[in-house]
Amino acid sequence: MSFGNVPSRLGKLNRRRVLTTGSAALASAAFPLPAIKARAAETLRIGFVSPQTGPLAAFGAADDFVLSGIRKQLEGGVTAAGQNYAVEILAKDSQSNPNRVAEVTSDLILRDQVDIVVASSTGDTVNPAADQCEANQVPCISTDAPWEAYYFARGGTPDKGFDWTYHFFWGLQDLLAVFTDMWNSGETNKAVGALFANDIEGNALSHPELGFPKPIEAAGYKLEMPGLYTPATDDFTAAISAFKSAGCQILTGAVTPPDFAAFWAQAAQQGLRSELKFATIAKAMLFPAAIEALGESGVGITTEVWWSPAHPFKSGLTGQSAAEFAGAYTQATGRQWTQPLGFKHAVLEVAIDCLKRSADPKNPEAVRKAIEETNYSSLVGMVSWKFGDARNPVKNVCTTPLVGGQWKKGGQFPFDLQIVNNERAQNIPTNGSLELLS
Repeated sequence: MSFGNVPSRLGKLNRRRVLTTGSAALASAAFPLPAIKARAAETLRIGFVSPQTGPLAAFGAADDFVLSGIRKQLEGGVTAAGQNYAVEILAKDSQSNPNRVAEVTSDLILRDQVDIVVASSTGDTVNPAADQCEANQVPCISTDAPWEAYYFARGGTPDKGFDWTYHFFWGLQDLLAVFTDMWNSGETNKAVGALFANDIEGNALSHPELGFPKPIEAAGYKLEMPGLYTPATDDFTAAISAFKSAGCQILTGAVTPPDFAAFWAQAAQQGLRSELKFATIAKAMLFPAAIEALGESGVGITTEVWWSPAHPFKSGLTGQSAAEFAGAYTQATGRQWTQPLGFKHAVLEVAIDCLKRSADPKNPEAVRKAIEETNYSSLVGMVSWKFGDARNPVKNVCTTPLVGGQWKKGGQFPFDLQIVNNERAQNIPTNGSLELLS
Protein backbone atom coordinates (compact mmCIF):
# COMPACT_ATOMS: atom_id res chain seq x y z
CA MET A 1 0.00 0.00 0.00
CA SER A 2 1.42 3.39 -0.97
CA PHE A 3 0.78 6.10 1.59
CA GLY A 4 1.94 9.22 -0.25
CA ASN A 5 0.98 12.48 1.44
CA VAL A 6 -0.99 12.52 4.66
CA PRO A 7 -4.66 12.60 3.56
CA SER A 8 -6.73 15.65 4.33
CA ARG A 9 -9.09 13.91 6.72
CA LEU A 10 -6.22 12.56 8.81
CA GLY A 11 -4.59 15.97 8.61
CA LYS A 12 -7.73 17.52 10.08
CA LEU A 13 -7.59 15.02 12.89
CA ASN A 14 -4.03 16.04 13.64
CA ARG A 15 -4.93 19.75 13.67
CA ARG A 16 -7.80 19.00 16.03
CA ARG A 17 -5.30 17.32 18.36
CA VAL A 18 -3.26 20.53 18.32
CA LEU A 19 -6.28 22.43 19.60
CA THR A 20 -6.79 19.98 22.47
CA THR A 21 -3.19 20.34 23.58
CA GLY A 22 -3.13 24.13 23.75
CA SER A 23 -3.49 24.23 27.52
CA ALA A 24 -0.54 21.88 27.87
CA ALA A 25 1.58 24.17 25.69
CA LEU A 26 0.73 27.06 28.04
CA ALA A 27 1.69 24.88 30.97
CA SER A 28 5.05 24.21 29.29
CA ALA A 29 5.64 27.93 28.98
CA ALA A 30 4.88 28.38 32.68
CA PHE A 31 7.64 25.98 33.73
CA PRO A 32 11.21 26.67 32.58
CA LEU A 33 12.71 23.66 30.81
CA PRO A 34 15.30 22.92 33.52
CA ALA A 35 12.50 22.68 36.08
CA ILE A 36 10.49 20.36 33.85
CA LYS A 37 13.50 18.09 33.34
CA ALA A 38 14.43 17.96 37.02
CA ARG A 39 14.12 14.46 38.47
CA ALA A 40 14.50 12.82 41.84
CA ALA A 41 17.71 10.88 41.34
CA GLU A 42 16.73 7.80 43.34
CA THR A 43 13.34 7.02 41.71
CA LEU A 44 12.32 6.27 38.14
CA ARG A 45 8.76 7.27 37.29
CA ILE A 46 6.62 5.70 34.58
CA GLY A 47 3.39 7.39 33.52
CA PHE A 48 0.65 4.92 32.52
CA VAL A 49 -2.34 6.29 30.57
CA SER A 50 -5.30 4.04 29.81
CA PRO A 51 -9.15 4.16 29.69
CA GLN A 52 -10.55 2.67 32.88
CA THR A 53 -13.97 4.34 32.62
CA GLY A 54 -16.20 5.43 29.73
CA PRO A 55 -17.04 3.58 26.47
CA LEU A 56 -13.47 2.26 26.09
CA ALA A 57 -13.31 0.89 29.65
CA ALA A 58 -13.20 -2.71 28.42
CA PHE A 59 -9.66 -2.00 27.17
CA GLY A 60 -8.61 -1.12 30.72
CA ALA A 61 -10.46 -3.89 32.56
CA ALA A 62 -7.24 -5.79 33.33
CA ASP A 63 -5.17 -2.71 34.28
CA ASP A 64 -5.32 -3.24 38.04
CA PHE A 65 -4.11 -6.84 37.74
CA VAL A 66 -1.28 -5.91 35.39
CA LEU A 67 -0.15 -2.93 37.46
CA SER A 68 -0.26 -4.92 40.69
CA GLY A 69 1.91 -7.67 39.21
CA ILE A 70 4.46 -5.30 37.68
CA ARG A 71 4.72 -3.26 40.88
CA LYS A 72 5.35 -6.41 42.89
CA GLN A 73 8.01 -7.48 40.39
CA LEU A 74 9.74 -4.12 40.87
CA GLU A 75 9.65 -4.00 44.67
CA GLY A 76 13.42 -4.33 44.82
CA GLY A 77 13.92 -1.64 42.18
CA VAL A 78 15.95 -1.98 38.99
CA THR A 79 19.60 -1.53 38.14
CA ALA A 80 20.47 0.93 35.39
CA ALA A 81 23.89 2.36 34.55
CA GLY A 82 25.33 0.63 37.61
CA GLN A 83 22.88 2.22 40.06
CA ASN A 84 19.79 0.84 41.79
CA TYR A 85 16.58 2.83 41.36
CA ALA A 86 13.16 2.48 42.89
CA VAL A 87 10.41 2.45 40.25
CA GLU A 88 7.05 4.19 40.59
CA ILE A 89 4.18 3.69 38.11
CA LEU A 90 1.67 6.54 38.06
CA ALA A 91 -1.58 5.34 36.48
CA LYS A 92 -4.05 7.82 34.97
CA ASP A 93 -7.57 7.13 33.73
CA SER A 94 -8.22 8.73 30.33
CA GLN A 95 -11.99 8.42 30.92
CA SER A 96 -12.18 7.43 27.21
CA ASN A 97 -11.80 11.13 26.35
CA PRO A 98 -8.97 12.46 24.12
CA ASN A 99 -9.02 15.85 25.85
CA ARG A 100 -8.67 14.14 29.21
CA VAL A 101 -5.73 12.14 27.81
CA ALA A 102 -3.92 15.35 26.88
CA GLU A 103 -4.62 16.78 30.33
CA VAL A 104 -3.40 13.81 32.38
CA THR A 105 -0.35 13.27 30.17
CA SER A 106 0.57 16.91 30.60
CA ASP A 107 0.23 16.49 34.37
CA LEU A 108 2.46 13.41 34.32
CA ILE A 109 5.14 15.31 32.40
CA LEU A 110 5.03 18.74 34.04
CA ARG A 111 3.87 18.03 37.58
CA ASP A 112 4.90 14.43 38.23
CA GLN A 113 8.08 14.66 36.13
CA VAL A 114 7.91 11.11 34.78
CA ASP A 115 10.90 9.62 32.98
CA ILE A 116 8.80 7.81 30.37
CA VAL A 117 5.12 7.59 29.42
CA VAL A 118 3.30 4.48 28.23
CA ALA A 119 -0.14 4.72 26.63
CA SER A 120 -2.55 2.14 25.24
CA SER A 121 -6.06 1.43 24.02
CA THR A 122 -7.12 2.96 20.67
CA GLY A 123 -6.06 6.11 18.91
CA ASP A 124 -8.25 8.22 21.19
CA THR A 125 -5.80 7.45 24.00
CA VAL A 126 -2.53 6.80 22.23
CA ASN A 127 -2.47 9.79 19.88
CA PRO A 128 -3.02 12.69 22.32
CA ALA A 129 -0.66 11.09 24.84
CA ALA A 130 2.04 10.72 22.21
CA ASP A 131 1.49 14.28 20.99
CA GLN A 132 2.06 15.63 24.51
CA CYS A 133 5.27 13.63 24.87
CA GLU A 134 6.54 14.73 21.47
CA ALA A 135 5.87 18.39 22.30
CA ASN A 136 7.59 18.13 25.69
CA GLN A 137 10.48 15.91 24.57
CA VAL A 138 9.63 13.02 26.87
CA PRO A 139 10.06 9.40 25.70
CA CYS A 140 6.79 7.58 25.05
CA ILE A 141 5.97 3.97 24.15
CA SER A 142 2.43 3.07 23.09
CA THR A 143 0.42 0.12 21.84
CA ASP A 144 -3.08 -1.18 21.14
CA ALA A 145 -4.03 1.05 18.20
CA PRO A 146 -3.56 0.22 14.50
CA TRP A 147 -0.26 1.79 13.60
CA GLU A 148 -1.60 3.80 10.66
CA ALA A 149 -4.16 5.50 12.91
CA TYR A 150 -1.35 6.30 15.34
CA TYR A 151 1.16 7.40 12.73
CA PHE A 152 -0.62 9.28 9.94
CA ALA A 153 -3.27 10.95 12.10
CA ARG A 154 -0.41 12.59 14.00
CA GLY A 155 1.22 13.94 10.85
CA GLY A 156 3.81 11.22 10.26
CA THR A 157 4.94 10.55 6.70
CA PRO A 158 6.75 7.52 5.23
CA ASP A 159 10.05 9.40 5.16
CA LYS A 160 9.74 11.37 8.40
CA GLY A 161 8.58 10.01 11.72
CA PHE A 162 8.78 11.30 15.27
CA ASP A 163 11.60 12.03 17.70
CA TRP A 164 10.24 10.91 21.06
CA THR A 165 7.30 8.59 20.47
CA TYR A 166 7.36 4.87 19.56
CA HIS A 167 4.56 2.39 18.93
CA PHE A 168 4.14 -1.39 18.59
CA PHE A 169 0.99 -3.06 17.24
CA TRP A 170 -0.40 -4.50 14.00
CA GLY A 171 -1.53 -2.48 11.00
CA LEU A 172 -4.44 -2.28 8.60
CA GLN A 173 -2.85 -4.54 6.01
CA ASP A 174 -2.39 -7.18 8.69
CA LEU A 175 -6.01 -6.80 9.81
CA LEU A 176 -7.50 -6.90 6.31
CA ALA A 177 -5.36 -9.89 5.36
CA VAL A 178 -6.67 -11.83 8.37
CA PHE A 179 -10.26 -10.78 7.66
CA THR A 180 -10.18 -11.73 3.99
CA ASP A 181 -8.42 -15.02 4.80
CA MET A 182 -11.40 -15.91 6.97
CA TRP A 183 -13.95 -14.75 4.36
CA ASN A 184 -12.20 -16.73 1.62
CA SER A 185 -12.84 -19.92 3.57
CA GLY A 186 -16.62 -19.74 3.01
CA GLU A 187 -19.01 -19.32 0.08
CA THR A 188 -20.43 -15.78 -0.06
CA ASN A 189 -21.52 -13.27 -2.70
CA LYS A 190 -18.49 -11.15 -1.64
CA ALA A 191 -20.67 -8.15 -0.80
CA VAL A 192 -19.26 -6.46 2.33
CA GLY A 193 -20.92 -3.83 4.49
CA ALA A 194 -18.56 -1.67 6.56
CA LEU A 195 -19.58 0.19 9.72
CA PHE A 196 -17.36 2.95 11.13
CA ALA A 197 -17.77 5.67 13.75
CA ASN A 198 -16.65 9.24 13.30
CA ASP A 199 -13.63 8.90 15.59
CA ILE A 200 -9.86 8.66 15.08
CA GLU A 201 -9.85 5.00 14.09
CA GLY A 202 -13.08 5.23 12.11
CA ASN A 203 -11.64 8.04 10.00
CA ALA A 204 -8.38 6.20 9.47
CA LEU A 205 -9.91 2.79 8.73
CA SER A 206 -12.53 4.17 6.33
CA HIS A 207 -10.08 6.26 4.31
CA PRO A 208 -10.26 5.23 0.61
CA GLU A 209 -6.50 4.86 0.19
CA LEU A 210 -5.13 4.06 3.65
CA GLY A 211 -8.07 2.21 5.17
CA PHE A 212 -10.38 -0.74 4.48
CA PRO A 213 -11.79 0.11 1.02
CA LYS A 214 -8.75 -0.35 -1.22
CA PRO A 215 -7.46 -3.69 0.19
CA ILE A 216 -10.97 -5.18 0.43
CA GLU A 217 -11.79 -4.31 -3.17
CA ALA A 218 -8.34 -5.48 -4.32
CA ALA A 219 -9.13 -8.86 -2.76
CA GLY A 220 -12.19 -9.17 -5.00
CA TYR A 221 -14.90 -8.00 -2.62
CA LYS A 222 -17.55 -5.32 -3.20
CA LEU A 223 -17.74 -2.75 -0.42
CA GLU A 224 -20.80 -0.84 0.77
CA MET A 225 -19.73 1.90 3.19
CA PRO A 226 -22.34 4.47 4.25
CA GLY A 227 -21.23 7.65 5.98
CA LEU A 228 -19.54 7.60 9.36
CA TYR A 229 -22.03 7.49 12.20
CA THR A 230 -21.86 9.65 15.33
CA PRO A 231 -20.48 7.65 18.30
CA ALA A 232 -23.12 6.59 20.83
CA THR A 233 -25.95 7.01 18.31
CA ASP A 234 -29.14 5.06 19.02
CA ASP A 235 -30.34 4.65 15.41
CA PHE A 236 -28.49 2.58 12.80
CA THR A 237 -31.41 2.33 10.36
CA ALA A 238 -29.61 4.16 7.54
CA ALA A 239 -26.58 1.84 7.64
CA ILE A 240 -28.71 -1.29 7.94
CA SER A 241 -30.87 -0.26 4.98
CA ALA A 242 -27.76 0.41 2.89
CA PHE A 243 -26.31 -3.01 3.71
CA LYS A 244 -29.59 -4.78 2.91
CA SER A 245 -29.96 -2.93 -0.41
CA ALA A 246 -26.44 -3.97 -1.39
CA GLY A 247 -27.18 -7.62 -0.52
CA CYS A 248 -24.31 -7.76 1.97
CA GLN A 249 -23.53 -11.22 3.30
CA ILE A 250 -20.43 -9.98 5.13
CA LEU A 251 -20.38 -7.29 7.82
CA THR A 252 -17.18 -5.64 9.00
CA GLY A 253 -16.07 -2.47 10.74
CA ALA A 254 -14.47 -1.09 13.89
CA VAL A 255 -16.73 0.30 16.61
CA THR A 256 -16.99 0.38 20.41
CA PRO A 257 -18.74 -2.47 22.24
CA PRO A 258 -21.82 -0.39 23.25
CA ASP A 259 -22.32 0.86 19.69
CA PHE A 260 -22.07 -2.61 18.20
CA ALA A 261 -24.54 -4.03 20.73
CA ALA A 262 -27.07 -1.40 19.65
CA PHE A 263 -26.38 -2.04 15.96
CA TRP A 264 -26.61 -5.83 16.33
CA ALA A 265 -29.98 -5.66 18.05
CA GLN A 266 -31.37 -3.38 15.33
CA ALA A 267 -29.85 -5.57 12.62
CA ALA A 268 -31.93 -8.46 13.96
CA GLN A 269 -35.10 -6.38 14.19
CA GLN A 270 -34.70 -5.10 10.63
CA GLY A 271 -33.84 -8.44 9.04
CA LEU A 272 -30.16 -7.93 8.22
CA ARG A 273 -28.67 -10.39 10.67
CA SER A 274 -30.30 -13.44 9.11
CA GLU A 275 -28.74 -12.56 5.73
CA LEU A 276 -25.16 -12.45 7.04
CA LYS A 277 -22.66 -15.28 6.69
CA PHE A 278 -19.83 -13.37 8.36
CA ALA A 279 -19.81 -10.62 10.96
CA THR A 280 -16.14 -9.76 11.37
CA ILE A 281 -15.87 -6.83 13.73
CA ALA A 282 -12.67 -5.18 14.96
CA LYS A 283 -12.44 -3.45 18.32
CA ALA A 284 -15.97 -4.18 19.66
CA MET A 285 -15.74 -7.96 19.70
CA LEU A 286 -12.41 -8.32 21.46
CA PHE A 287 -13.82 -8.74 24.95
CA PRO A 288 -15.71 -11.46 26.83
CA ALA A 289 -17.98 -8.83 28.39
CA ALA A 290 -18.94 -7.57 24.94
CA ILE A 291 -19.95 -11.00 23.68
CA GLU A 292 -21.78 -11.77 26.93
CA ALA A 293 -23.83 -8.60 26.43
CA LEU A 294 -24.99 -10.03 23.08
CA GLY A 295 -25.75 -13.47 24.48
CA GLU A 296 -26.42 -16.33 22.05
CA SER A 297 -26.70 -13.86 19.15
CA GLY A 298 -22.96 -13.25 19.43
CA VAL A 299 -21.94 -16.85 18.77
CA GLY A 300 -20.13 -17.09 15.44
CA ILE A 301 -18.94 -13.49 15.26
CA THR A 302 -15.34 -13.29 14.04
CA THR A 303 -12.67 -10.79 14.98
CA GLU A 304 -8.94 -10.21 15.09
CA VAL A 305 -6.85 -11.89 17.79
CA TRP A 306 -3.69 -10.04 18.78
CA TRP A 307 -3.01 -11.95 22.00
CA SER A 308 -4.32 -15.11 23.68
CA PRO A 309 -3.18 -17.88 26.03
CA ALA A 310 -2.27 -19.86 22.89
CA HIS A 311 0.33 -17.32 21.75
CA PRO A 312 3.84 -18.86 22.02
CA PHE A 313 5.52 -15.92 23.77
CA LYS A 314 7.05 -15.29 27.20
CA SER A 315 7.62 -12.15 29.21
CA GLY A 316 11.23 -11.05 29.34
CA LEU A 317 10.49 -9.50 32.73
CA THR A 318 8.74 -12.32 34.60
CA GLY A 319 9.43 -15.37 32.43
CA GLN A 320 5.70 -16.20 32.34
CA SER A 321 4.25 -17.68 29.17
CA ALA A 322 1.05 -16.27 27.68
CA ALA A 323 -0.87 -19.28 29.00
CA GLU A 324 0.59 -18.86 32.50
CA PHE A 325 -0.14 -15.15 32.58
CA ALA A 326 -3.73 -15.59 31.39
CA GLY A 327 -4.22 -18.39 33.93
CA ALA A 328 -2.89 -16.21 36.74
CA TYR A 329 -5.32 -13.45 35.76
CA THR A 330 -8.30 -15.82 35.89
CA GLN A 331 -7.18 -17.33 39.19
CA ALA A 332 -6.71 -13.90 40.79
CA THR A 333 -9.83 -12.21 39.45
CA GLY A 334 -12.25 -14.99 38.53
CA ARG A 335 -12.56 -13.35 35.11
CA GLN A 336 -11.84 -14.62 31.62
CA TRP A 337 -8.67 -13.54 29.84
CA THR A 338 -8.97 -10.53 27.58
CA GLN A 339 -6.77 -9.47 24.65
CA PRO A 340 -5.43 -6.18 26.07
CA LEU A 341 -4.11 -8.12 29.07
CA GLY A 342 -0.95 -9.19 27.21
CA PHE A 343 -0.29 -5.80 25.62
CA LYS A 344 -0.78 -3.86 28.86
CA HIS A 345 1.92 -6.03 30.40
CA ALA A 346 4.13 -5.79 27.33
CA VAL A 347 4.11 -1.99 27.08
CA LEU A 348 5.29 -1.76 30.69
CA GLU A 349 7.94 -4.46 30.41
CA VAL A 350 9.32 -2.86 27.24
CA ALA A 351 9.50 0.54 28.97
CA ILE A 352 11.25 -1.00 31.98
CA ASP A 353 13.75 -2.74 29.70
CA CYS A 354 14.53 0.59 28.00
CA LEU A 355 15.10 2.32 31.34
CA LYS A 356 17.38 -0.51 32.51
CA ARG A 357 19.46 -0.42 29.31
CA SER A 358 19.75 3.37 29.27
CA ALA A 359 23.15 4.92 29.87
CA ASP A 360 21.31 7.35 32.19
CA PRO A 361 17.63 6.59 32.91
CA LYS A 362 17.13 10.13 34.23
CA ASN A 363 18.24 11.61 30.89
CA PRO A 364 15.49 11.71 28.21
CA GLU A 365 18.01 11.56 25.37
CA ALA A 366 19.62 8.45 26.82
CA VAL A 367 16.24 6.77 27.29
CA ARG A 368 15.27 7.62 23.72
CA LYS A 369 18.50 6.05 22.45
CA ALA A 370 17.71 2.89 24.44
CA ILE A 371 14.25 2.76 22.84
CA GLU A 372 15.76 3.04 19.37
CA GLU A 373 18.08 0.12 20.15
CA THR A 374 15.34 -2.13 21.56
CA ASN A 375 15.34 -5.79 20.56
CA TYR A 376 13.19 -7.29 23.27
CA SER A 377 11.26 -10.54 23.68
CA SER A 378 7.96 -9.61 25.33
CA LEU A 379 4.71 -11.32 26.26
CA VAL A 380 3.34 -10.34 22.80
CA GLY A 381 6.45 -11.22 20.79
CA MET A 382 9.58 -9.42 19.66
CA VAL A 383 9.63 -5.63 19.85
CA SER A 384 12.29 -3.73 17.90
CA TRP A 385 12.39 -0.25 16.36
CA LYS A 386 15.40 -0.82 14.13
CA PHE A 387 13.99 0.82 11.01
CA GLY A 388 14.47 -1.32 7.91
CA ASP A 389 13.50 -4.58 9.60
CA ALA A 390 10.46 -6.38 8.15
CA ARG A 391 8.58 -5.57 11.36
CA ASN A 392 9.13 -1.82 10.87
CA PRO A 393 7.02 -0.39 8.02
CA VAL A 394 7.89 3.20 9.02
CA LYS A 395 10.13 4.88 11.57
CA ASN A 396 8.89 4.63 15.19
CA VAL A 397 6.63 1.62 14.47
CA CYS A 398 7.08 -2.10 15.16
CA THR A 399 4.37 -4.53 14.04
CA THR A 400 3.16 -7.55 16.01
CA PRO A 401 1.49 -10.74 14.69
CA LEU A 402 -2.23 -11.14 14.08
CA VAL A 403 -4.55 -14.13 13.63
CA GLY A 404 -8.30 -14.64 13.19
CA GLY A 405 -10.71 -15.74 15.89
CA GLN A 406 -14.35 -16.73 16.32
CA TRP A 407 -16.59 -16.64 19.37
CA LYS A 408 -18.00 -20.07 20.29
CA LYS A 409 -20.00 -21.43 23.20
CA GLY A 410 -17.63 -21.95 26.10
CA GLY A 411 -16.87 -24.31 28.94
CA GLN A 412 -15.52 -22.58 32.04
CA PHE A 413 -17.01 -19.32 30.78
CA PRO A 414 -20.14 -18.72 28.66
CA PHE A 415 -18.17 -18.01 25.47
CA ASP A 416 -14.64 -18.72 24.21
CA LEU A 417 -12.66 -16.85 21.57
CA GLN A 418 -11.00 -19.58 19.50
CA ILE A 419 -8.20 -19.04 16.98
CA VAL A 420 -9.60 -20.29 13.66
CA ASN A 421 -7.19 -18.82 11.11
CA ASN A 422 -3.40 -18.45 11.39
CA GLU A 423 -2.35 -18.07 7.75
CA ARG A 424 -0.42 -14.87 8.56
CA ALA A 425 1.26 -16.15 11.74
CA GLN A 426 1.58 -19.92 11.62
CA ASN A 427 3.70 -20.06 14.78
CA ILE A 428 0.48 -19.22 16.66
CA PRO A 429 -1.58 -22.44 16.75
CA THR A 430 -5.29 -22.65 15.95
CA ASN A 431 -7.62 -24.20 18.51
CA GLY A 432 -10.93 -24.15 16.63
CA SER A 433 -12.51 -24.36 13.17
CA LEU A 434 -14.30 -21.53 11.35
CA GLU A 435 -18.06 -21.78 10.90
CA LEU A 436 -20.45 -19.54 8.95
CA LEU A 437 -23.02 -17.51 10.86
CA SER A 438 -26.09 -18.99 9.22
